[in-house]
Amino acid sequence: MTPQAVRALLARGDTAAALAASTAGVAGPDRAAWLMLHAEVLRAAGRDLEAEPVLRRAIAASPESPVRRHNLAALLGDLGRDAEAETEARTALAAGGDAPETWLVLARALQGQNRFDEADAAYGEAIRRRPDYLPALQERAQLVWMRTGQLAPALAVTHHLPEAAATRRLVEAALYEAAGDPDSAFAACRRGPLDAALTVRSVGLGTRVDPTAALRLAEEALRAFGPQRPVLLALAEARLATGDAAGAEAPVAEALDQDPADQYALALLTTIWRLRGDPRYAALHDHEGLVSTRTLDTPPGWATLDAYLDDLAAALGRIHAFDAHPLNQSVRGGSQASVRLESHPDPAVRAFFAAIDGPIRRHVAMTGPGDDPFRRRHTGDYRLAGLWSVRLTAGGSHVDHVHPRGWISSACYIDLPEAVAGDDRQGWLRFGRSPVVTGQDLPPERWVQPQRGLLALFPSYMWHGVQPFSEGVRLTIAFDVVPA
Repeated sequence: MTPQAVRALLARGDTAAALAASTAGVAGPDRAAWLMLHAEVLRAAGRDLEAEPVLRRAIAASPESPVRRHNLAALLGDLGRDAEAETEARTALAAGGDAPETWLVLARALQGQNRFDEADAAYGEAIRRRPDYLPALQERAQLVWMRTGQLAPALAVTHHLPEAAATRRLVEAALYEAAGDPDSAFAACRRGPLDAALTVRSVGLGTRVDPTAALRLAEEALRAFGPQRPVLLALAEARLATGDAAGAEAPVAEALDQDPADQYALALLTTIWRLRGDPRYAALHDHEGLVSTRTLDTPPGWATLDAYLDDLAAALGRIHAFDAHPLNQSVRGGSQASVRLESHPDPAVRAFFAAIDGPIRRHVAMTGPGDDPFRRRHTGDYRLAGLWSVRLTAGGSHVDHVHPRGWISSACYIDLPEAVAGDDRQGWLRFGRSPVVTGQDLPPERWVQPQRGLLALFPSYMWHGVQPFSEGVRLTIAFDVVPA
């Protein structure tokens, strides 16, 4: 098989076949090129740790290759090994690899080490080489926003671009939405020609601002861009916002045919079923069979769970360095930080994997296999697919959301404000309140009162959010689980 054929398999989502082909290719001629492709396939399969030695073998065959050094730097950054990622990115740049992508990898590595001024400068170098480079613009604007909580300096990141530039409008829309101004976000999206991404974003914002206009945009997008999954989901949102739950079901079903694991599409479908009184809703929102709360196991090295949580809270406190929440996330009134278990230097952070392994396995065993969209993915084993920490301060909350690429999602409580002990549900986790505009009241169906050391586990398609609280700090770790 040729490398082009392997990449075609990846494009179709057939990672198993691509992995088998790239494994065979490594044993044949042109071994160095196949090693690079094999590492790419391993990463697509979510096997980043296995990709690292493969990339290092490819580099050994051509140590001066800036492309191979860049790829290793990007991988190390994704693994949370930011100092090593910085070294490899600088090596790639010194070898002549002056691509904006490499400057972006360097900026992320510097930001991961809390060297924010240097990160800002590296983002600037990426943008100088490609002025409309969307990832660099988004991340630089987000860095400014999270450091300051101020909208004006974050918006200034894109002011070198024309007001009608699509990239500028996407970044500005995200910033306005993060600042709680959906009207300005909607206006920013529509300040020029609409491509597919801007149309989808406009529809989502428009359902809260002008549902009729949102529906018109969604229908135009379907005609212009065809039945792409984001367009289909935007159309369903717009129909729900105008009260047409029956008409929303067909585009969601088509989107799920394209990607049955899309948890956001599944959340929309179950919302439609709830609105229409469809009995299938209850099966997928079986809170007794699919949701559980479990106490963390005390990991080796600590005498008690409280002692472990004290050390973990102190370590997480050193990780959180921002004043404002990130863009395009559910956090409001706090900060969010990504955490890599495998490579973090603090022993309490690394031990978190041991603390959650038993509770996750007991939860997976409880849910069991079956034929519904959740249980049919059951393999009996799991792997983590992202882990992050959230630090909410007084007035903080989570807007209702789902985790689109997960299977099982979580909330683990490390430190809590006194307010969560009350009966008014301050800081509590809620399930079932849909953020999608539907014209009907869909209140929460279940509440979980946080307790220190408690781990809540639930299907990733379930809408969930957090009530605001009046004072103190609410420190959590969250992660997604997918079948292994």
